[in-house]
Amino acid sequence: SGSILDPLPMKGPELGVQADDIEAPETEHEPKQEVLENKDVVVQRVHIDGLGRTKEDLLSYEIADVFQARNLIDVMRKSHEARRKLLRLGIFRKVEVVIDTSRGEDALPNGLDVTFEVTELRRMTGSYNTMVGNNEGSMVLGLKLPNVFGRAEKMTFQFSYGTKETSYGLSFFKPQPGLFERNISINVYKVTGQFPWSSLRETDRGISAELSFPVWKTNQTLKWEGVWRELGCLARTASFAVREESGHSLKSSLSHAMVIDTRNSSILPRKGGLLKIHQELAGYTGGDASFLKEDFEIQLNKTLFWDSVLSASLWGGLLLPIGDKPTNIADRFYLGGPTSIRGFSMYSMGPQSEGDYLGGEAYWAGGFHLYTPLPFRPGRGGFGDLFRTHFFLNAGNLCNLNYGEGPQAHLKKLAECIRWSYGLGIVLRLGNIARLELNYCIPMGVQSGDRICDGVQFGAGIRFL
Repeated sequence: SGSILDPLPMKGPELGVQADDIEAPETEHEPKQEVLENKDVVVQRVHIDGLGRTKEDLLSYEIADVFQARNLIDVMRKSHEARRKLLRLGIFRKVEVVIDTSRGEDALPNGLDVTFEVTELRRMTGSYNTMVGNNEGSMVLGLKLPNVFGRAEKMTFQFSYGTKETSYGLSFFKPQPGLFERNISINVYKVTGQFPWSSLRETDRGISAELSFPVWKTNQTLKWEGVWRELGCLARTASFAVREESGHSLKSSLSHAMVIDTRNSSILPRKGGLLKIHQELAGYTGGDASFLKEDFEIQLNKTLFWDSVLSASLWGGLLLPIGDKPTNIADRFYLGGPTSIRGFSMYSMGPQSEGDYLGGEAYWAGGFHLYTPLPFRPGRGGFGDLFRTHFFLNAGNLCNLNYGEGPQAHLKKLAECIRWSYGLGIVLRLGNIARLELNYCIPMGVQSGDRICDGVQFGAGIRFL
């Protein structure tokens, strides 16, 4: 959902070690026997060995809790937690913990010294990897300067070349010391994408600034974005409606997102839920696009018997034009395809003109899935656990609304001509980054103009209904 083209995230995987991939080594401890028996201990000193350009004041927040520990088990637990926080900063390649009895003249009989042995990342790291977007793949080259000024700031340059999209961008990320979730980032980017379902080519040149911060159990993001959009026809056969949309437009918008995510994995969760609410207001900070856009995403997952998982999700969105200008094709919602309503071709349902899909101003989509292990569990405990069999039922609708009518008429319009599909397939999880699906789909409720994909359909992406 959202605009046809979201700028590539600047947080792709990179060569070298990711914090998620690092196995936690067993905490080393060789204290004297009497310390083990003595239930009360005091952490006298915490050392960090191996610091180069990192400023110590940044790390004092991350390790402060270790001093609160009052017994050995507590020291081990809090040291491991501090190690995890240090790795999360993204500035160390390796962090090891050594716990030992205190030495020196002022050493207490029950005193402990905790040492974190860290290895900093190089000043500049290059990366080459492939990235899976929603039903498109791309090659990503990146240059990252972790810890630019010594307080976990990060500068990234990323170039991506894909089947339908090319982009490059420069971003700067700065977390607040002691509260990594509170951070600011500034991005400058250029993205060129092709959208064959709309016979459209779009080039975005933009700048954005965002502030992320936690509130209670939620993550909040405030963002300002200014983007110059250039729309052109992809083929000579482009419809008149698409030709009419061609040209330049300037969008300046303020947006807010709130996320509550209790899932154990974003790709194939076994338990937990997700609530995501996003609103965007364009036109009040300049530009010639004026609209209010609201969309949401809900997902719930529950583990059942025999290692199977039941998952339910619901998406919805509304785009309200402000003033008398109609909405832009680049701002509308699109639906259909292997990542949303399976059994339909990619973004090929709803309002269209001469075979070009123009997007809609309102949509909803829902899905039920039953994920089960592969029959007879081949490769259990290893490669086989990356695969799941799934049975699905998807439904949804996408349309334009007549804003002179009331909410009741809008709901009625969204409830008529519902497209739905069901089927089964195999899901492959690619790390915690993306997933592939090979499904046999049976589309139902097809309306005239919709393009369907009856039978086998392949999908790759990071966000699935």
